[in-house]
Amino acid sequence: MSFSVTDEQRALRSAVADLMAKRSTEAAVRALMATDTGFDPAVWQELAEMGLLGLLIPEQHGGVGAGPVELGIVMEEMGRALLVAPYLSTAVLVPGLLAEAGDADECATVLPRIAAGHLIATVAFAEDGSARVPDSIATCAETVGGAWHVTGDKRFVLDAQSAELLYVLAGTDAGPAVFAVESGAHGLDVTPSTTVDQTRKQCRVQFVDTPARLVGRLGAGVEALDAALDRAAVALVSEQAGGARRAVEMAAEYAKTRFQFGRAIGSFQAVKHMCADMLLEAESAVSAARYVAESFAAQAPSRLADLALAQAYCSDAFVFVAATNIQVHGGIGFTWEHPAHLYLRRARTDAQLLGSSSWHRERYLEQIGA
Repeated sequence: MSFSVTDEQRALRSAVADLMAKRSTEAAVRALMATDTGFDPAVWQELAEMGLLGLLIPEQHGGVGAGPVELGIVMEEMGRALLVAPYLSTAVLVPGLLAEAGDADECATVLPRIAAGHLIATVAFAEDGSARVPDSIATCAETVGGAWHVTGDKRFVLDAQSAELLYVLAGTDAGPAVFAVESGAHGLDVTPSTTVDQTRKQCRVQFVDTPARLVGRLGAGVEALDAALDRAAVALVSEQAGGARRAVEMAAEYAKTRFQFGRAIGSFQAVKHMCADMLLEAESAVSAARYVAESFAAQAPSRLADLALAQAYCSDAFVFVAATNIQVHGGIGFTWEHPAHLYLRRARTDAQLLGSSSWHRERYLEQIGA
């Protein structure tokens, strides 16, 4: 497996880092997390113009046709800056789901609009007590007068408040399938959820006899969604790694400039140990995230085991580093005015978003046949 970095990848990282420095400052993050929609339309268009919204979309549909390694680069930089935007849902999860569903007409209709920045879409799959696809899907779909209608309740739906199109996993007599529901459809109710992380909007979505259209094949919904979630997880671990690395930098900068008893606090052994532990965890998370991106790019037989291990590790590492960053900062780190808590909030959310670290460890053991 190759880990060489190309000039194009270096340029991509530099371009995204520059954009985040300009458009995802702490002030911008705080302003957007206080809004209902959770994104800036002007920044969204800039992402489209740079090709970032179409990063995973095939060229035939107006995208770039890049792979997991490039996605990891972009998500690391977005994670560092805590970008507030529906990127994970619209630009990562939806294209992955449509690719797995194999619905050519849906791809031709939807993907060019996403790449151009003209459509925000999301996926509704989780239900009560499950951050992944539930073992028993309570949401159901049936035909009424020759048309599909969906009824059910979905939780933890990313960016549903601003989505114009929702893809819903629902059970049918022929097995689970994916259905598309337009915003504003009859019987659709979107309620914003109160979560610890205001930088990543989540909602409860209810469907009551809501008109929908079938996407892909009946009975193939779970397989398509599971594969799409794995694609999205590669992006999520990269975001966690980028956020963890930024938290380490914050702690190190503070330890060098904060003086107590006539000396920088970074010279005290206890603070040195905390910073060293943070660095170890963050750099290990970066290595794990980049390794799994390469594994998926190479379609390695071990890629699902690699992903499970990376998800478990990166989730715990980001939480540890973000929490320790607050400890290094001391009293100021606990205040609302300081940005340290924003990273801990994102870390806590990311650690549960696509399954807990314990769930990923169980999956890893299953993958290696232990």
